[in-house]
Amino acid sequence: MSEQNQYTEDNIRSLDWKEHIRMRPGMYIGKLGDGSSPDDGIYILLKEVLDNCIDEFAMGAGKTIEVTIRDKTVSVRDYGRG
Repeated sequence: MSEQNQYTEDNIRSLDWKEHIRMRPGMYIGKLGDGSSPDDGIYILLKEVLDNCIDEFAMGAGKTIEVTIRDKTVSVRDYGRG
């Protein structure tokens, strides 16, 4: 291997958790997309929030789940434990 092509620990950069998520969001939510496909990451995130709300409701930790969709914005509130 030539000196120029050697891969060493000097080539490795450690990221803190925030940097890692910002630089590689697809590792956490899948396809980033533009919202035009049902498997775009934004819908995966929304599904996770709703799943948590339903879990809280099913365990008796909340009596109401509110979902508001307005002007391309979704708000979810579950009145659960946090």
